[in-house]
Amino acid sequence: MTSKPQFLFLTTSTREPGALGNTEWLAQQAAAALPAGTAQTWHHLARMKMPPFVDQRHTTGQYPMPEGDMKALLDATLAATDIVFVAPVYWYSIPAPLKTYLDHWSAWMRVPGLPFKEEMAKKALWLITTSGDRTKAQPMVDSIRLCAQFMAMNYRGELWGKGGPPDAVKADAAAVAQAATFLAG
Repeated sequence: MTSKPQFLFLTTSTREPGALGNTEWLAQQAAAALPAGTAQTWHHLARMKMPPFVDQRHTTGQYPMPEGDMKALLDATLAATDIVFVAPVYWYSIPAPLKTYLDHWSAWMRVPGLPFKEEMAKKALWLITTSGDRTKAQPMVDSIRLCAQFMAMNYRGELWGKGGPPDAVKADAAAVAQAATFLAG
C-alpha cells in the first residue's frame, strides 16, 4: 500500500522576509502543478532557530532528541514522502541554512531509538535551484546527489532556472515549462 504523497519544501534562501526570490518563485510554480490535494509543508530555514551542529560522533557518539524548531524540522522530515530543497546557489554551493539542516542529519542518525537513516531511505529528494548560469550550480547539484546517495534516498533530480536579479527566472521559459511537470516525476 502506497502512502499519500507529503511534500516538504525547505526554502533555504537568506533573503529578507517577504522578499520572494527566483528559486522560491520557481518552486511555487512546481508546487502549483502537483495534483489537487497533495499535502505540502513549507519551512523557511533561515527563519528558524537552528543551532550550530556540534560533532559528538567520536566522543559521546549519540545525541538527545532535538527540541524546538529542530524537533519541528525532524518531525516534518520524517512525515514527508518527498523532500524538496529550494536552494539558490550561493558561492557555488548550498546556502548556510541548508548546510546547518544537513549537518543535523548526522545528529538525528545518532538519536537512540530513532531509525532516521532507515526512514530517509524511503523518501525521494528533489532540488530546485537558480543561478547566473548552469555550470555554477553543478557543485551544489553534486553535493545534494551525494547526500541522497549516502542516505539511500531516491534522488529525483534538479530543476534549474536562470536567476540573478529579482524576477529573472520568469524569463527562463525552459525552466518555467519544466516546473509544470518536474514534481510529477
